[in-house]
Amino acid sequence: MPAPNPSPAERLAAIRERIEKARLRFGAPPERVELVAVSKTFPPEAIRPLLEAGQRVFGENRVQEARDKWPALRSEFADVQLHLIGPLQTNKVREAVRLFDVIETLDRDRLAAALAAEMAHQERRLPVFVQVNIGGEAQKSGIAVEEAVEFVDRCRRAHGLEVVGLMCIPPEGEPPGPYFALLSQLAR
Repeated sequence: MPAPNPSPAERLAAIRERIEKARLRFGAPPERVELVAVSKTFPPEAIRPLLEAGQRVFGENRVQEARDKWPALRSEFADVQLHLIGPLQTNKVREAVRLFDVIETLDRDRLAAALAAEMAHQERRLPVFVQVNIGGEAQKSGIAVEEAVEFVDRCRRAHGLEVVGLMCIPPEGEPPGPYFALLSQLAR
């Protein structure tokens, strides 16, 4: 039975153990599985124990929040990889390209063009994920399922972006499996 108040390091170890069991069950190669710890809304003092326990990949959903907390943490933990996991407005692209190592929420042509231009300007080539609105929900961002393949192709050909994958947020309250299966089919 787990301790009543496990430390951040103990919680991280338990999560990694669950991930490894799932990886073995489904046969994913180790290099294809990565834990992105979502640090949005958490202050630096709450993140530091995870950094000390070895976690190096974090996700933030707001450019300004990342700007306020990650430069100081990165000065101490230089090998951190920071993912933007929230919506990105074109007026925040310059700062996003400067702060983040991966952009996970590419969802429109105007943003693709802005990212490509800013990456060229900063001489940084960031991997990007295309966000797919897998459930067709009006309140969620993302490219429509039926437009995803063409959009990825356009991002690569017209904008020269390094699209490394797709991401989605399945509808709340529904089994996520069929949505992730559809996303996997689109990726292939």
